[in-house]
Amino acid sequence: MKDIDKILAQVADCIQNNYFRAVETEKVELKPTPPNLKGAATLLESICAFLNTNGGIIVLGIKEGQSGGKKYYELKGYLDDFEEPLKLLGKQFTDKDHNAFDVSEYIVGHEIREFLDKRVCIVYIDKLPDDLKFAFYDKKAYTRQLTGDHEIAADKIVAQEEFKEEVRNARELVPVKDATLDDINIDMLNEYIQLLNRQIRIESIKPSLNDAKAFLTRKRFIIGDKVTTLGMLVCGSHVKDFLGWRAQIDGFVDTPFEVAQDKKSLVSNVIPLMEAGLAYILKNIQVGVSAENGGSSKPEYPIQLLREIVNNAIAHRDYSINKYVNINIKPNEHIEIRNPGSFKKTLLIEMPDHEVPIRRIIPDSKPRNPKLADVLKVFDKWEGKARGMSNLVNDALDNKIDLPYYRVHSKDELSLFVRKGKLLDERMEFLFTAYDGYIKKRLNGRNITDEQKLVLSYFYKSELANRNERYSILLTKDNNHLSAINSLETSHLITKHPAGNELYTIFIIDRELFKPDFIDELRTLFGADFDALKVEARDILSCIYEFNQYSSEKFPNANMIGNTLWAKSGKAAVLTGFEDFKRQVRYYVNQMEKRGIIMRVDKKPRYQVNKAFERRPSIYDEA
Repeated sequence: MKDIDKILAQVADCIQNNYFRAVETEKVELKPTPPNLKGAATLLESICAFLNTNGGIIVLGIKEGQSGGKKYYELKGYLDDFEEPLKLLGKQFTDKDHNAFDVSEYIVGHEIREFLDKRVCIVYIDKLPDDLKFAFYDKKAYTRQLTGDHEIAADKIVAQEEFKEEVRNARELVPVKDATLDDINIDMLNEYIQLLNRQIRIESIKPSLNDAKAFLTRKRFIIGDKVTTLGMLVCGSHVKDFLGWRAQIDGFVDTPFEVAQDKKSLVSNVIPLMEAGLAYILKNIQVGVSAENGGSSKPEYPIQLLREIVNNAIAHRDYSINKYVNINIKPNEHIEIRNPGSFKKTLLIEMPDHEVPIRRIIPDSKPRNPKLADVLKVFDKWEGKARGMSNLVNDALDNKIDLPYYRVHSKDELSLFVRKGKLLDERMEFLFTAYDGYIKKRLNGRNITDEQKLVLSYFYKSELANRNERYSILLTKDNNHLSAINSLETSHLITKHPAGNELYTIFIIDRELFKPDFIDELRTLFGADFDALKVEARDILSCIYEFNQYSSEKFPNANMIGNTLWAKSGKAAVLTGFEDFKRQVRYYVNQMEKRGIIMRVDKKPRYQVNKAFERRPSIYDEA
């Protein structure tokens, strides 16, 4: 059953049984039939909103009413007098400069149906391609938000005009040298048309390329007699001969064992290339067995996320650059997607020379290749709205992956790293244990929640990544973790960084939290005796000091010290060498106790730094 059938059945049941259940959504609107075009203002506003957002369906002949605080549906019916105005709906719009903008081809059809004892008219509206937005009605542009039509803000209109200017010369529309109409594969083209017709038949199957010429021109698969990069990607024959590396993914499994390395070049049209890229990753990552769903297979990365990163790499790549996309898999560590292209400067927030260096990326909903994006949506391969980056962040905050980040290699090449593991891993848990006393005090005596831990981990690991010239995805209050961010900001566990602006807030962690070392503090206490310690002993002493200062469990024993340092080194899941390391910790603890640098608490093997130590001058002391 199509969506519209379900909606009409629900409304009919409401009318017949005298109750109300809302059916209007971001893509569905009910309206009475206007008497004429002059009385069709609210209808045209809704059409404008659907054109400028994600398309939708308008049912004419049904009105929402309200009496005594109770909502109801009133069946007015479709009026035949509106037949001529219906044909002219697409001609009532303008562009930003008030020039006529005929959107008739995006009002893709209508149908009149019998409904209870009357008739209704169903109008289907497609979304405008990104390079044509926005449509204006009566000098205003509208967008659809939830169940309402709202005027688009002036700054968004300006930004969209700038975007349109950028894509006017998009490489996806550049003609491919020597490719002609005969190089279009008619079967692949008709497969695309069949998908276009899923909800309502809007295009006929093409018996020949000559019959398809008008459609190919409208979709920009051809311009004049020349096949575009877009047309070749979607339905071109011999795609490698015409597009070279632009139609290729190279895969490599990075392992020291040559027998386990898997190098492969994948070449095809855009849709099978996406599917082959995903299949290559799934073949070369670990797949376990989940106890959920009857023992189903469970890849070590979320499969939906893997699909999105492959699809987005191909959707967003710069087709002016004759390079292939790289998929590099490092087993048990990360997947790297290396891509031709770069981030627009407007999407980067950078302050690399600050004492807390910042390199953040603003998620962008505008595709680099808007016509290709429209095609990929038909194949359910791309959904826009910056979903790729949003889902990277969401999967990290759901603890399904570790912090994702980007690296910029040059002005025309960058990499996305999706890291195996968890954002809130054992290393972070040990840090939270070491600082739990400090954190609880900041939270006014409340224990930190898992959600707050995840958000703090995201900010902390972003700082570490930014210091190493890696770009993390901006996380602000405009997300599903608003309450956690608000509470952390109120308690001063996170603070605003000056790199932020009125649109985007940059948060960094409290500078007292998760300090990287305590060299200055310990040198002040122990002078030359600290300088004489080996690196391993210094780390142990720092760990004891950290617990003494910040933990509710102020006095760690040797076992706690060993576990914490092992986890901080990133080896929490590694057993090899663990017992030897713990023995080394106990050795250095005993040596420092003998020298009086640390001391037992209540004669138990729990330790604190001896702040009464008789200090000898250090060579680092100021003269």
